[in-house]
Amino acid sequence: MLKGWQLILSKLFIIPQRWVMAVMGFLAVANAYTMRVCLNIAITQMVRHRSHTSGGQGGCPVPNLNDTHSVTSDAITELQYDWDEPTQGLILSSFYYGYIVTHLPGGLLAERFGGKYSLGFGVLSTAVFTLLTPWTVKIGEAKGLIVLRVLEGLGEGTTFPALNAMLARWAPISERGRMGSLVFGGAQIGNIAGTYLSGLVMKNTGDWQPVFYLFGALGLLWFILWALLCYNDPESHPFISDKEKKYLEEALGTHRSSQPSAIPWKAIFMSVPLWALVCAQIGHDYGYFTMVTDLPKYMTGVLKFDIHSTGYLSALPYAVMWVCSIFFGYVCDKIVKKNWMTVTNARKTFTTVASVGPGICMVLASYSGCDTTTVIILFTASMGLMGAFYPGMKVNALDLSNNYAGTIMAIVNGIGAVAGIIAPYLVGLLTTNNTLEQWHIVFWIALVVFIVTNLVFVAWASGDEQWWNSTSQDPKKAQEANVNRSINAEIKL
Repeated sequence: MLKGWQLILSKLFIIPQRWVMAVMGFLAVANAYTMRVCLNIAITQMVRHRSHTSGGQGGCPVPNLNDTHSVTSDAITELQYDWDEPTQGLILSSFYYGYIVTHLPGGLLAERFGGKYSLGFGVLSTAVFTLLTPWTVKIGEAKGLIVLRVLEGLGEGTTFPALNAMLARWAPISERGRMGSLVFGGAQIGNIAGTYLSGLVMKNTGDWQPVFYLFGALGLLWFILWALLCYNDPESHPFISDKEKKYLEEALGTHRSSQPSAIPWKAIFMSVPLWALVCAQIGHDYGYFTMVTDLPKYMTGVLKFDIHSTGYLSALPYAVMWVCSIFFGYVCDKIVKKNWMTVTNARKTFTTVASVGPGICMVLASYSGCDTTTVIILFTASMGLMGAFYPGMKVNALDLSNNYAGTIMAIVNGIGAVAGIIAPYLVGLLTTNNTLEQWHIVFWIALVVFIVTNLVFVAWASGDEQWWNSTSQDPKKAQEANVNRSINAEIKL
């Protein structure tokens, strides 16, 4: 009877199960990011704005947009707090204190027990804490919000390690760029929804609290669907088709049979390509978190946009980044498949595009002054070029080691997330008066970090499987087996 139902379900699912997992992984990241970034918009209305009289080139005049009214209802005024710029920077960075802690445990758990519930319960806990945000702020103000954001970070810290562990078991090498770009590109959809809908909700309700109720509820809904539809690997999936299961076995090999019994910690931490990847992650995260956490503040504090304009104009760069990440993923896979570039050179090329281009655009945007059209175009171009990170360094952990993909992602993403602590707090310290001169410094620092970390990646990164991925094999034999699996899978297709 059970096998009969499994057969029926396998026929009903026209979409291959690896892509069902990828779509749900995409939605997991999207939900995680909406809950992460909605505070970046909400805090612009949670804080009483101060007028600054210090010297220097200050903010811009209020632009003449179609809709220039701001949220000023009595409800929101009563729920505003006197938090200065450094305090706001600390609040925005507090999420990452918890975020970095659970990366490695999350990766280890995902490799040992599978990524399904390591990821699922992480997003679920973040959803619950998001729902509790308005109550916590009323009770504890800044201190309460900081503690809650740390707890949210603890929940979300498992997201990328768990997804990487699942991609290692579901994503063939020939589809890795596209699947990685789709899954990790969920961050941009989360940024789009989080920024645009936050501004829209606050404009229509005159209150910042419904923002957290909306995204917390969506997180709960995602968890229910994830628990019903997704599984750790093809072997445990109850209604995957025999054809797809056979294809994945030939493309990836049997995950557990090739996995050594103990993690080769010494070899991992002595790996030069791993540390090159860590360096690239730090550069990416510093520039990315500078934009994600502080672009809304730049638009309201310097460009003087109202909350609705800030919402949809802050969302635009992430929409372009998402489209570009899919495009770059397709191009990268095509280049590798046609042997126009090695995997190593492809990873380095796309990472360079995603480092140098965004940094230059950020600096040019800050020097465009109050020319809002030029500023928006340049910020949008910056985030669009950043989409090349996904088929570049973001999937590189899978190249280095599929057996330890969760652990590698935990190390790389966890260390890189330190930039999430530094960037918002440093921006708060540097922009106490929200002048254009102060923001010049912010974006010059981002450009320097981008360039330096990219040079390290270009010098020492690798797209080859590392010998320690399978200690039972000779390094050369391990690489040859990996290549043969990929060739056989391509022939089957």
